[in-house]
Amino acid sequence: MQIKIFDLTSRGGDETQDLINKFLRGHKILDIDRQFYVSSDNVGHWSLLVTYLPSVLNPQAPERKEKKDYKEILSSEAFERFTHLRVIRRQLAMDDAVPAYAVFTDAELAQIAQLPSIEPSLMSQITGIGDKRMDKYGRILCEMYKEQSNETNR
Repeated sequence: MQIKIFDLTSRGGDETQDLINKFLRGHKILDIDRQFYVSSDNVGHWSLLVTYLPSVLNPQAPERKEKKDYKEILSSEAFERFTHLRVIRRQLAMDDAVPAYAVFTDAELAQIAQLPSIEPSLMSQITGIGDKRMDKYGRILCEMYKEQSNETNR
């Protein structure tokens, strides 16, 4: 366990606040003790005593997988479907106030986009898409895709 003390004056600029915020974001914080005092020159101060784990003990964020460029992976036709499916997924996610990946991941959408036709029976064969998600999102995704595709083809 380590400590760091910050002194933030009421006359201080955004630079000090940015420095503190950067430190807090970059460390595993255990506790912050805050004290307000007025110095002899009548300036208000916040003193922050930050207790944190040293970087050796601070677990690093897991490495993110390199993002796949589906435009390079998918055929142009499949990529067009994939893009269309992402728009629908975003709407479904907003309607349920969940992250888009909770509806379907990009990898799942890419597999859906490669299907001969976008139908619930074919989608349910994709690994990771179970009955619950098919009931909640699969059928409506298919319906919305078909409706929007029919409107585009008119």
